[in-house]
Amino acid sequence: MKATDIRRGHVVLIDGQPCRVMEFTHRTPGNLRAFVQLRLRNLVTGNTFDTRVSATDFLDEARLDTKELQVLYRDQSGVHVMDTRTYEQYALDEEAVGDAGPWLQPEMVVQVEWLNGRPIAIDLPSVIELDVVETSPVMRSATKTASTKPAKLSNGVTVQVPDFISEGQRVRVDPREGKYLERAK
Repeated sequence: MKATDIRRGHVVLIDGQPCRVMEFTHRTPGNLRAFVQLRLRNLVTGNTFDTRVSATDFLDEARLDTKELQVLYRDQSGVHVMDTRTYEQYALDEEAVGDAGPWLQPEMVVQVEWLNGRPIAIDLPSVIELDVVETSPVMRSATKTASTKPAKLSNGVTVQVPDFISEGQRVRVDPREGKYLERAK
């Protein structure tokens, strides 16, 4: 893959190690050659590092397998999931779960990326519905410029919601960004 085609989330091989692209910036300074600045996370060691590659360089993309898995439950050994085609069950450790952990709910179907027979990342659905369990009431007499307030969802995550959302309502959120999208129907 050409360096200019790299995007956030891609997994490339750097010195034989699989690394996920966390951030990238394509730069073309004045009369110098263009380059791509990358922030990478090594998927084997977990270390995060920055590197710079020429815009004309080619990088090897890691071959990932993707499986559709359903979340069963969570315990001290990790998140237990089941392959929806073969009914085979796996326990994902906290390293594989990563930032997706708070968003995982029983019966949720997720895409799990595998590298060399080992789960490395979870791709969450783009929208999930959750109940608002705690939020402050709207203060009609208050003058404030922002029209949002914090709300605790049924999974324990707190997101900013519009003032008209109250406890007990169901909302749609984007778990990848951790943002409120709309009130559920």
